[in-house]
Amino acid sequence: MLVMSNVSPSGPPMAASPLTVAVLEIDEYISGLGWDQPARLFALVDTARLRVQEPGLAAQLGLDDSEAPASSLTPIEQDELPPGTALDEFLATIAWPDAVIGCAMSVERLMLPPSAEASVPEGLSDAQLTKWVAKHPERQEVRMTVAVLRDGTRESAVRLRAKDTPSEVRTGAGLVPGLADALAATFEA
Repeated sequence: MLVMSNVSPSGPPMAASPLTVAVLEIDEYISGLGWDQPARLFALVDTARLRVQEPGLAAQLGLDDSEAPASSLTPIEQDELPPGTALDEFLATIAWPDAVIGCAMSVERLMLPPSAEASVPEGLSDAQLTKWVAKHPERQEVRMTVAVLRDGTRESAVRLRAKDTPSEVRTGAGLVPGLADALAATFEA
C-alpha cells in the first residue's frame, strides 16, 4: 500500500475542492510513472482524521503540520488489481472500512472521437470491438482518474497521451460516468 502526500509541487488552483485536488494529485502521481500502467485503486481518507488516528503515519508523510487544509483528502494506493480480472467484477468485490470516505481509480483506455462512432461495425463482441478500436487511425490513448465520495460527490481528470502535460488535463464531475457509477457502488452495502 502506498500512501501519497496531499501536497502537490505544481499544485491545483487554490479554489479547487478537496476532491478535485485529490484527483489531480493522483493524476500527477500516475503521470510520473509513465504510460502503459495497470489500473490503480486508491482509498481516500480525511487528512485531519488521519493525523489524529495515525499520527506516526501522518508525520512520515509530512502531514503532521498545519500546511494541509483541514478539509483535505489523502489518497492511499491499494494493492494491485488481480491480473486478468474484469474491472467491473473486481469492483463488485470491494468493501471499504468506515475510515475511507471515498475512492478513486486511474485507468488507461483507447477512445474514439464522436465523429468515428458512426463507423463502428454492428454486432461486434467486446473483444472484437477492442481490436477494432485499437486499429482505428483516429484512436486516442487516455488516462482517466475518477473519484467518488460516500456522499455521492464525484470528480474526474482525463489526460490524452497526445497532449501529456498538466495544463491539458481536463476535470469535471461527469466526464467518466460509468466508472464513477462503478466506484460509487463500492460504498453500497
